[in-house]
Amino acid sequence: MRLLIDTDPGIDDALALLVALGAREASVEAITTVPGNVPVDLATHNTFRILDVARPAATPPVARGADAPLSYPLITAEHVHGDDGLGNLGLGPDGQPRYPAAVCDLETRDAADVILETADRLGDELVIVALGPLTNLAIALGRDRRRLARAGRIVVMGGALAVPGNVTPAAEFNFYVDPHAAANVFDAELPLELVPLDATRQAMLRERELAARLARDPSPVSRFVSDITRHAFGVGGFPLHDPLAVAVAIDPSLVGFEAFHVEIESEGRVARGASIADRRAIPPDRKRRPNCRAAMSVDVPRFLEFFLGRLCPASR
Repeated sequence: MRLLIDTDPGIDDALALLVALGAREASVEAITTVPGNVPVDLATHNTFRILDVARPAATPPVARGADAPLSYPLITAEHVHGDDGLGNLGLGPDGQPRYPAAVCDLETRDAADVILETADRLGDELVIVALGPLTNLAIALGRDRRRLARAGRIVVMGGALAVPGNVTPAAEFNFYVDPHAAANVFDAELPLELVPLDATRQAMLRERELAARLARDPSPVSRFVSDITRHAFGVGGFPLHDPLAVAVAIDPSLVGFEAFHVEIESEGRVARGASIADRRAIPPDRKRRPNCRAAMSVDVPRFLEFFLGRLCPASR
């Protein structure tokens, strides 16, 4: 499986990248960064920090993406992910940085050009995994839809179809941040697979499950995961939004899909970013043709074993 990951790290983005880099079944061909959880420069810095910890055998190229959403001012989520996007790694007890500054060797091309070149070169072997707002994909789409459509699959973490949003009652964060980009992508007849909150809220990780697995694998990656997640767990656990999207990209059998026509509300005062699926119980010929398939159920035990086994492969 050959992946291009578009990301805005973000704690769960960091976990998703570590899973992809630790999966023997996958090759991460490129990483592109997008503004979302944090501004794009910090997302790019965090990507290099994650790569510095993971130390993959082959380091994928990293390309910086857009500065801002297509139309709206950027809204970020430091209140969830910490000021640095990685749980406020900050300083250790000795007053020294917990992690050294990562070496950044950035692609000269921007994210949209890297997405297009990779899709054109790898064709249907490529799975694009979009973990943040769809700004970079929308820009790539505007430059050359034909080349973008050569990708075999585009797995999108975003939206809320039959459950409430997590930013407003109607909207999930990624689509709320850049609804125009999401609307453009969903209108473009691309091979889309949606991993919405309907699925990711089923994929809950308990703190004790993670701690037990990390204790069996005293590695730099385990230490990093422990550090970035130490304030992430709520009463019910931690929803693995982005790791589930990466897992679906590698093994689609982990979820149950349903085909829908989905539209994104880009202008609404109340419903900005809402993802509206035609779920009416009427004959198919009275609906618009589905433009994606959406993950609506999750084999949770199998997914958690997939996630933990690739996050900490030495412990298997």
